[in-house]
Amino acid sequence: MTELPLVDQARQCSALFRLGRDVEAALVMVEVAERVQLRVGGADSQIAVRWMALLTGMLNSQERQDWLALADYLEYELIDLLMAVNSA
Repeated sequence: MTELPLVDQARQCSALFRLGRDVEAALVMVEVAERVQLRVGGADSQIAVRWMALLTGMLNSQERQDWLALADYLEYELIDLLMAVNSA
C-alpha cells in the first residue's frame, strides 16, 4: 500500500475531524505530525518556529476538543507551512 502524499493526508485528517471521527483522526494526526517533523527538521529556523507555533495551537485545540479549529489548522495552516517548506 502506498502512502498518501503529506498534503493529502493532512486534508484527510481534517475531514475526519469535521465528520466527528475524532479518535480515528487523532491517530492520523500523529502520523501527519511525525512526517511534518521529519520534513521541517532540515528547514530554516523560521519554518521550525512556525511549525512549533502551529503544533502548539493544534494540541491546544485537541485538548479543548475543538475539532473544527483543529481541522482548520490541518487543512489551511499546515498545508501553507508545507508549501513554504517545499519552496525553501
